Amino acid sequence: MSDTVQQFFAVKAKIAAAEREAGREAGAVTLVAVSKTFDPADISPVIEAGQRVFGENRVQEAQGKWPALKAVFPDVELHLIGPLQSNKAKEAVALFDVIETVDREKIAAELAKEIARQGRAPRLYIQVNTGSEPQKAGIEPRDAVAFVARCRDVHSLAIEGLMCIPPADENPGPHFALLEKLAREAGVANLSMGMSGDYETAIAFGATSVRVGSAIFGSR
Repeated sequence: MSDTVQQFFAVKAKIAAAEREAGREAGAVTLVAVSKTFDPADISPVIEAGQRVFGENRVQEAQGKWPALKAVFPDVELHLIGPLQSNKAKEAVALFDVIETVDREKIAAELAKEIARQGRAPRLYIQVNTGSEPQKAGIEPRDAVAFVARCRDVHSLAIEGLMCIPPADENPGPHFALLEKLAREAGVANLSMGMSGDYETAIAFGATSVRVGSAIFGSR
């Protein structure tokens, strides 16, 4: 068994333990294995070990490797977890099953147009910039609930969750708590939060999916 596959099973075991610790149902949390910058030879053993949900940061990079992988493993679910430019909405709707980074009106409008044109509707999350970091994508927390409503009412988009990336140098707990509160206020069920360094904490705060890359694939 390769190191990567061993690390994958170790992460799965830690997720199961964190679910139990938080008093949550077994299997309540989906692992999104973040495969950005890794090639199909690195990814395939993890798929063969049973993982079916993967995350990529860039549309172009994902286009280069996932159509061939999906041809072999058609039940794989692909998440876009990096910022989406409006000029890539067409490609994103065609390739991804879930887009986690809707964060402004222009993207919402482009996605609505492409969903109608292609007849393919990826599941959508709003990215919230919980730390209000100027360099980071995501809508401001104070605007998030109203933005979810606008996506639904103005653009007829089905928003199913919120996503965040807490500031690297801060305790993630308050950020996860804020996202959970905003999700309740907005009436969305899913919370994509927690990465390799803090996914167990995120599970305690109600994450329904965690995005784990380096703890599975190693450093890039």
